[in-house]
Amino acid sequence: MISASPGQYFYLMNRRLIFSALLNVIPALLLLAGSAWILAQVFQLPASMIAQSLTAFTGLLLALSPFLVQHQPLTRFGAANAMTLLRAGIAALFAGLLGSTAPTSDLAWLLAALAGVALILDGVDGWLARRSGMQSPFGARFDMEVDAFFILILAALVWQFDKAGVWVILSGAMRYGFVALGWRLAWLNRPLPPRRRRQTVCVVQTAVLALCLVPPLIPPLSSVLAAGALGLLALSFAVDIAGLWRRRLMPEFEQ
Repeated sequence: MISASPGQYFYLMNRRLIFSALLNVIPALLLLAGSAWILAQVFQLPASMIAQSLTAFTGLLLALSPFLVQHQPLTRFGAANAMTLLRAGIAALFAGLLGSTAPTSDLAWLLAALAGVALILDGVDGWLARRSGMQSPFGARFDMEVDAFFILILAALVWQFDKAGVWVILSGAMRYGFVALGWRLAWLNRPLPPRRRRQTVCVVQTAVLALCLVPPLIPPLSSVLAAGALGLLALSFAVDIAGLWRRRLMPEFEQ
């Protein structure tokens, strides 16, 4: 019997993981297409909304695909990542509305309800990963990137539907700005210690932006709520940046 070399073993593991991921991605893609089609039919939205949603979903997954290897040595995509995949689909469905006119009252309430479902799934996926023993760096990154993408889309819709000024987009752009700044300042790339604060602020940010979409909430109240959530997010980033600054000269950052 010929044993597999380390390279062959890695290749087989990688193939199994990719196959498992595709078994989850393809149904999610079909579910998104069907949901976008139903939404377009019921609320008389342009057909381009379907293509826009699918493009956003595909683009997000392609951007994250290089990190899938971080899920190894696990070879199953897992239920936790499947929940995160559903959240990515909800975010992509919202992305399909970018550039459209203000939603009807019924659609606005439906969007708020879907955002609530996404928040529930956000709590479920972490619990599933811990319970099944399938936690991985990829799962953590997947969860974080879907959160960031959803917040950016929600913020853009809040501005688009005249619930707050263009400044609200900072709620979604702040994390991407932090990553971009890390390309110039290496000390910003240091891993941050886990903090419940970040998760709480993320949930508050998402909930407030989703709430701003409901019809009864109009400026100036919607603007005040969005500004308060943005202030909390900015404070959270400031705390993390200050912590990274204090530790910037530790050995791993010395040249």
